[in-house]
Amino acid sequence: MTATADLTPRWLKDLKRLLPIRSQFVVSGNIRDSLLIALPGGGTTLVPALRGLWEHLKPEGYRFILVYDPADGLRVYPNEAAIVELAQKLFDLKLQDGIMPLGLESLASLMKRLAACRQARCALVVDFASRVARAADHLDANEHRFFVAAEKLSLSANPVMVKEEAAPLTGAPLFNPILWWVNRPQDLPSWFALDSERIAGLVVGRPDYELRAEAARQLASLFPGHNDADEAAGAEFARRFADSTDGLTLNALADIAQLARRQNVALMAVDDAVRCYKVGALENPWRRDYLREKIRDARTRLEDRVKGQHQAVTKAVDILMRSVMGLTGAQARSGGGRPRGVLFLAGPTGVGKTELAKTLTQLIFGDERAYIRFDMSEFAEEHTGARLLGAPPGYIGFDAGGELTDAVRARPFSLILFDEIEKAHPRILDKFLQILEDGRLTDGRGETAYFSEAIIVFTSNLGIYIEDANGRRVQNVKPGEAYEIVEARVRGAIADHFKYQLSRPEILNRIGDNIVVFNFIAAEVAKLIFAGMLQNVIRRVQDEHRLLLEVPPGQREKLLEQCTRDLANGGRGIGNALESMFINPLARALFMLDLEGRERVTVVDIAEQDKVFSVTLT
Repeated sequence: MTATADLTPRWLKDLKRLLPIRSQFVVSGNIRDSLLIALPGGGTTLVPALRGLWEHLKPEGYRFILVYDPADGLRVYPNEAAIVELAQKLFDLKLQDGIMPLGLESLASLMKRLAACRQARCALVVDFASRVARAADHLDANEHRFFVAAEKLSLSANPVMVKEEAAPLTGAPLFNPILWWVNRPQDLPSWFALDSERIAGLVVGRPDYELRAEAARQLASLFPGHNDADEAAGAEFARRFADSTDGLTLNALADIAQLARRQNVALMAVDDAVRCYKVGALENPWRRDYLREKIRDARTRLEDRVKGQHQAVTKAVDILMRSVMGLTGAQARSGGGRPRGVLFLAGPTGVGKTELAKTLTQLIFGDERAYIRFDMSEFAEEHTGARLLGAPPGYIGFDAGGELTDAVRARPFSLILFDEIEKAHPRILDKFLQILEDGRLTDGRGETAYFSEAIIVFTSNLGIYIEDANGRRVQNVKPGEAYEIVEARVRGAIADHFKYQLSRPEILNRIGDNIVVFNFIAAEVAKLIFAGMLQNVIRRVQDEHRLLLEVPPGQREKLLEQCTRDLANGGRGIGNALESMFINPLARALFMLDLEGRERVTVVDIAEQDKVFSVTLT
């Protein structure tokens, strides 16, 4: 990349092409970013946007740029004595310390003189044009006159040929353009450029891969170890830097390089520098030795809490290992920004989907409460997306950010659980396309949250019940059916939901093969779940009252039979039955019993009368 044409962004190419036929330009988008320009002796360098604009206007015969902003007024660029003197002479400027305060009425007059100037090609940049008017849709009288004058000038101005002193007319006719630099086009009055053939819109985009790679080569010297790197190492560095900064500006790349220099991050550890810039943490928890040791025994620990779901546990452990080894998205050219792992947990209610998410959080972060959970049934309406992701710019509350984006910025290394994802509004689901593919999301404040260090877990009950031809809700899979049948039917129902009901197959594609179908609770597994829950009750009595609660085998069997009679609601159903049949009457019995001096109590009977259970203690 040495040719100037290769480094010229699209908006500057369009500007050069349109100078003979357009008098004004509304320049929006990534306007504060740096530009790469070619050096006369070869190579490239990063320069501010105004310098980049000047380097592309100068070959067309332009002598200077007048720059106006509402805070400081007018100045001349470049700030060279001969050029400043020429501008002062042509426009009768009264500069003090290089700046001339200017009101809107005087600016409108200057714009008219500049458009007709034949003594020298020149341009006017109205910088911070988004702040010229207090409110674009509520102009005061002075602001309205100014923009009407600017609109009228855009139609009346003509391209000019330059006649310098003692020289004939030179060059092709070009406009002396006025460039409005705005954050968004709507920051100017909506009628200003409406149906105007003389005002062109130019959008400054984010740098593409090739530009980022070239910028990386220019910034490599800031990284420790650059002088010791050979050509192959330099090329690998540029590739990794460009890959990991997709969507970032060239200014961001320069900031990352400065950060690496201050933090002494080596050339080939550029991924750590990018991570530090994005999420504010130089150390990568995914590379810690203790985490690898935990994951080595993860299957046993997960199956101890999530019983009877061998396939789900195996898939989850695979994703953890892939995350630790840094191979998430390895099949794509640029997958470094994607979440560390994605799991879509589907299956009947109460079979351990949420429990698996909690156990993964406990395993990775040491605290099962450290996960970030969103109940997607709360986001069934389209407008609730503003609460989750932040309101769009200009809407009430846009500056408050979103619950999701704020949570991820606060805890970038986390597990994020989206419970019952199928209940979210389809427009909200669209946002997950960006999260799963690019690993980032921008809220209403313009701040970006990065999901590259998070594990995303979705849970869903899709496929357990479906609608028949008459619109009735019928059971699609039943307890006792072979796992292969359950998995096939649930996967098929999930595919139908995203492809045909939502018409969003792309979401399913982003999830990929990370769908894990849970089986119904089998009878032998139900016994284990029941035993664990009963042991929790015994432990709670011990903690609260310093009492040893004894449940003889006969009473255990009676409880087991009652609590596991219907397994349609899984482990949650077992827990609900245990609460009704044992915990509630146990609390009643303990409350009525004199516990003073007791060290143990024994359950001697569990009885039912008129659908009311009672526990007898001794």
